[in-house]
Amino acid sequence: QVQLVESGGGLVQAGGSLRLSCQASGRSFSSYTMGWFRQAPAKEREFVAAITWGGDTTYYADSVKGRFTISRDNAKNMVYLEMNSLKPDDTAVYYCARDGRAYQYSKAETNFASWGQGTQVTVSS
Repeated sequence: QVQLVESGGGLVQAGGSLRLSCQASGRSFSSYTMGWFRQAPAKEREFVAAITWGGDTTYYADSVKGRFTISRDNAKNMVYLEMNSLKPDDTAVYYCARDGRAYQYSKAETNFASWGQGTQVTVSS
């Protein structure tokens, strides 16, 4: 059973930066695509970024491209989301997730089988 624990959320002013971390337990971390999703109040959860199992390929939502960077450290079972130039529209609960299929990628939420509890990011104007 995979457990994912996010950290690093908080309150930041517009234009600021935050780094989210996600610690994964369990084996075979390096076999799976990892992703970050977010859910703002009264909105559906949406894809933010994903990184394939070896870290070679990354994908981003258009709304965060150029501002956010996803990375991973397979030796530590960690995935990160570096967020720069934050905007009030980035305010949301951010979730770390693991794809349920080894060595495959899709940004579809339905393919991510394991989820963390989420960490709140609030960007003030």
